[in-house]
Amino acid sequence: MDADPVRIAGHELLADDYYPLKKVTYDQRRRDGSWQRETREVYDSASGAAALLYDLARRTVVLTRQFRIGARLAGHDGYLIEVPAGVLDGKSPDERVRAELLEETGYRIERVDKVMELFASPGSLTERVHCFVAPYDPAMREHAGGGRRDEGEDIEVIELSFEDALARVASGEIVDAKTVVLLQYLQLHLA
Repeated sequence: MDADPVRIAGHELLADDYYPLKKVTYDQRRRDGSWQRETREVYDSASGAAALLYDLARRTVVLTRQFRIGARLAGHDGYLIEVPAGVLDGKSPDERVRAELLEETGYRIERVDKVMELFASPGSLTERVHCFVAPYDPAMREHAGGGRRDEGEDIEVIELSFEDALARVASGEIVDAKTVVLLQYLQLHLA
């Protein structure tokens, strides 16, 4: 019996504008031992890092709001409240997330604590998100943030109380998966 229950039969590049979109054909052994062939379209997305900034003394978090076309096409207004995040671009996850925090929020953070890795939509994306939490205080802010204009970013920085952020998850205002998970992590482990 073949040890690997999945065999990649082939792939075809369908598009390669922002990230490569591939049509992948594979054979998968079922639990009963038979094989089935499947074909799926998969974006070969870059992996990234995300971090939730928290201040235990003031019981606040720093989040961002920015436009996301995928959310807009799915019926949302497209403006999502999120934790700062970015693609790795060849950097280590902790190095990348500290750079994103500075770019997007203006906070220079030295200590970040990795709490998990997530696949947001593994049926169609290869993206793995390395998730961190990081303590902050107002004295760490070096500039207003807002992201990089040359990358098309127009990011609003939002500071919320723990309670307000969690209430926005409960009400459905905060719907970004990595943000919901990190806020729940904060609630369970830090707050």
